[in-house]
Amino acid sequence: MSVPPDGGTTVAPPRALAGPLSVVAACAAVVALLGLGVRTGAAWQLDVDTRASEALYAGDDRSRWLDVLLEVLTAPGLSVVRYLVAVPVLIWLARRRDWRALVWVVVAAVFVRHLTSFLKEFFGRVRPPFEEGGAGYDSLSFPSGHSSGVAALVAIGLVLAWPRLSAPGRRLWGALGALLVLLVGLTRMWLGVHYLSDVVGGWALGLGWTLLTAVVFGVLPRREPGR
Repeated sequence: MSVPPDGGTTVAPPRALAGPLSVVAACAAVVALLGLGVRTGAAWQLDVDTRASEALYAGDDRSRWLDVLLEVLTAPGLSVVRYLVAVPVLIWLARRRDWRALVWVVVAAVFVRHLTSFLKEFFGRVRPPFEEGGAGYDSLSFPSGHSSGVAALVAIGLVLAWPRLSAPGRRLWGALGALLVLLVGLTRMWLGVHYLSDVVGGWALGLGWTLLTAVVFGVLPRREPGR
């Protein structure tokens, strides 16, 4: 995102949008295919999900300290954490008078939760039946809200930071962001509250939604020579 003298966002040229839109399409395909598997009860998907859940679940008899640790590690996927992180970003964008980017951050960060909730109701998947895991939740399972939330949070941060980072910085922060997304997804399975396909579907939803809204609002960064 290049910032001209008036503080507004420079819109990427149309041909530069092919890559991001391809990612959006791929993410939509992942959510749709996994969702179809959920709705139709695809045996292969259920088998993979069950095996992954049983292998990763931390157990009904896990210690209180482990439970607290997992809850802390999974927290970046919470909506309230996303909103708290967004506040200083919104202040910074307001001071720069970058209203386009400011509105985009609000839409991307807030509405991913509502989109996730809509899809949960549409697909209607019950959570894993672990006594100290999904069995204790009344809400539905696919896609994972924590996974979509943290993917959106990291994607928003990278879009805003990308033009201000050097090439090594981009690699570093991209890797750290990917690790955070992976960690939160794993905690959902360690806690026994989501299946593997819930987590993967959540990741795809969060990334795809953030990039789609970035394209719509015209806030994707331009490629800069030598960066």
